[in-house]
Amino acid sequence: MSSKIRTRIAPSPTGFMHIGNAHTGLFNYLFAKKMHGEFLLRIEDTDVERSKKEYEEDIINGLKWLGLKWDGEIIHQRKRSERHKEFLQKLLDSEKAFYCFHSQEELADEQKNQEAEKKAYTHVCEHKNLSAEDTKSKSGGIIRLKNPNKRIVFNDMIRGEVSFNTALLGDFSLAKDLDNALYNFAVVIDDYEMEITHVIRGEDHISNTPKQILIQEALGLERPEYAHVPLILAKDRSKLSKRHGGTSLIEYKRMGYLPEAMINFMALLGWHPADNREIFSLEELIKEFDISRVQKAGAVLDIEKLESINHHYIKNLVPAELAKYLEPYVEEYKTDTDLVLRTADLFGDRLKKFSDIRELGGFIFKLPEYETKLLIWKGASENKTQKSLELSLSILEKIDEKSFDIDTISTELMPVADEKGRGDILWPLRVALSGLDKSPSPFEIMEVLGKKESLHRIKEAIGKLDSKGKAKP
Repeated sequence: MSSKIRTRIAPSPTGFMHIGNAHTGLFNYLFAKKMHGEFLLRIEDTDVERSKKEYEEDIINGLKWLGLKWDGEIIHQRKRSERHKEFLQKLLDSEKAFYCFHSQEELADEQKNQEAEKKAYTHVCEHKNLSAEDTKSKSGGIIRLKNPNKRIVFNDMIRGEVSFNTALLGDFSLAKDLDNALYNFAVVIDDYEMEITHVIRGEDHISNTPKQILIQEALGLERPEYAHVPLILAKDRSKLSKRHGGTSLIEYKRMGYLPEAMINFMALLGWHPADNREIFSLEELIKEFDISRVQKAGAVLDIEKLESINHHYIKNLVPAELAKYLEPYVEEYKTDTDLVLRTADLFGDRLKKFSDIRELGGFIFKLPEYETKLLIWKGASENKTQKSLELSLSILEKIDEKSFDIDTISTELMPVADEKGRGDILWPLRVALSGLDKSPSPFEIMEVLGKKESLHRIKEAIGKLDSKGKAKP
C-alpha cells in the first residue's frame, strides 16, 4: 500500500449528488490535504440501468463548485470489470469462494422462513462443499465467499474498537457471475488497486466493513484504516429527507448559497474545531481539521445555521460581485445592470441567500398590486393620505435628478414629516413605492429606483384615491 495518505470519494451516478455525499467527500478531502496526501474520485457506475451521464456530470460539477479538486484521473468502476474478474477467479481457484446454485425462489423461501422465526436472514450454503466436478456439471449460480465464521476486530478512527461476529453474515455473495462483481467485492479491489490508505465514509457503511475485511483477508490484501462519520439528520433527529433540507447539492446552489458557505457549514456537521470559531475558509479548514474531533452522534442539518453562515459571506461581497450573483434571480424582470447593482447595494445586508432577492426586492423591478387601504396610515383618512402623497410629490419634483439620493431626499422631506407626522407622510410614501407593508425606508427605495420611476409610482398611488378621499370603484 502507498506510503502516501490516499482517500477517495466514490459516489454512484444514479441520482444527483446529495449533501451527504458532499459532506463525506469534504471530510476525505480535508483529511488527505491535512496529511499532505491525495484525494481521489471514483465513479461507481456498475449499475448500468440506473447510472446516467447527467448524474455523473452533476457529481463532477458539484465537487468543482465546492472547490474540492481531486488528484489524478477519474476512475470509473465499470471499466475495471476485468480486474474484478481476475480477483474473483483467484478466490475460486483457492477454494475461498464458490458458486451457489440455489434458485431465487429457494432463497426467497429460506428468507421467509427465517423471518417467521424472527431471525436475521443468513444464507449458509451447502454448495460450498461441492466438488470441482459437481460444480462443472451445473450452470449459472452466483459467487459467494466461504465465510470462515470468525470474529473481526477493527479500529475505527472515530468510533474506536469495533468487533463483529462474521457468522452472522453467512456465506455472502461477491458477484452475480465472473463478469459482474457486486458492491462489496468491487470496492475492496478498487480501493486496493487505487492504494487507498484511509476509507472515510458514512456510518451506514459500518455493516459492510466486516464483509470487506473478510474479502481482503481471503485475497491477502492489506487492510486500510476505517473511519465512519456520522450521518446527517433532520432537526428532529429523524432521517434526512427533502422536507428537512436533505436535497441535492445542485439545489443549494440554485437557491443561492455560496460554495464557501456550504464548505464551512458542512465541515461543522459532525466536527468541531478546538476553539469556538464558526467561520473558516477551505484553507483554514485543512489546517485545523483533526479527525479525532469528529463526533460519533448524528449531525443535525440546521438550515438556519447555514443561512447565517451564508449571510456572513454575502455581506462580504462588494456590490458589483453581489449584483452578478443576483442577476439570474431577477432576469425575469428584464432589468438593467445598473438597477441590479443599486438593488444589491440596498439588500446586501439583508440576504440570507441569493434567491431571497425575489421576495425582498422583487418590488424594485416590478411594483406588485396592492389594495388602496394599505396606503393609509393608522387613523388617517383617504383624503388625508392623498394630500400627503401630493405634498411629497411636489417636494420630490423639485429635486434635481442628479441629486436624487438619500441625503438630499431626506433633507427635503424629513422637516415636513416631522411637522405633519412621520407616519402620515412616510407610510403612504413607502407603500406607494413598494406596494408592501414591510420594506426598506422610502429614502432608500427612491435612491435605487431613481427620480423618474419614484414619481411615477407616487402618481399611481394618488390615482388610486379621488379628490374626495374615496377609493375609486
